[in-house]
Amino acid sequence: MPLLDQLLQLSALTLVLLVGAAFLAGWVDAVVGGGGLIQLPALLTAMPPDSSSGAVLGTNKLASAAGTAVSSWTYVRRILPVTATAVPLVVCALAGSAAGAAMASAIPKPWLTPIVLVALLAVGGYTLLRPAMGLEHAPRHSGRAHVLRAGGIGAGVGVYDGILGPGTGSFFIILMVAVLGYGFLEASVHAKLANLTTNISALAVFGLQGEVWWLLGAVLALANLSGGFLGARLALRLGSRFVRTVFLVVTGALALRLAVDTVALFT
Repeated sequence: MPLLDQLLQLSALTLVLLVGAAFLAGWVDAVVGGGGLIQLPALLTAMPPDSSSGAVLGTNKLASAAGTAVSSWTYVRRILPVTATAVPLVVCALAGSAAGAAMASAIPKPWLTPIVLVALLAVGGYTLLRPAMGLEHAPRHSGRAHVLRAGGIGAGVGVYDGILGPGTGSFFIILMVAVLGYGFLEASVHAKLANLTTNISALAVFGLQGEVWWLLGAVLALANLSGGFLGARLALRLGSRFVRTVFLVVTGALALRLAVDTVALFT
């Protein structure tokens, strides 16, 4: 289908709402990750009912990759990533994401919302029950133990990102905080690099499969990167406590939204 014909399937109001959702998703993703939990439901609602899961997920990846790229650059300019964390995290995330994306088209669209809801509730509940977690940067491991744990986080979350995607940044952050002992802000820096890698990897797979709505994705990418730039600057200025607070607020709000969608889906 020609690029312009794809875009013309959406009303002007729908396109405006999608742009707004992409901007907010970029802001949230830069601060705590999980912007896809705003952007992906918006695309699921807005794109034609006969769109494949791959088309929805691939278009979401295009927009997300742009926002993650600009927020990653903003973070890295201020906080230098740790090589022993970043390299295994990124390499394993790349492999995991490609594998997950290759399997994504086999997942029926109605399954996406409840799967994301369960994952989101688990992450939010874990964080809420540990109020001091992530407020201080206190790495727990070193050497081979650290590298293996970082690689395991990258591979596991990478597979999830390739298959679904929403909340990937949040999952990277919470696992680095819980497993590696990182502070929320320091975890965010590495999460952005890993998330950028998984986005690009999955986007390449969806693109080769011909699933991406390129023009719509480009429009949403501009909004997403604007939000990502502003969100990263704010997180760097206000620190880990602010990141944790936004993480919990966003997680709770989106869990409520997805719960309503899930109930509607099965009634």
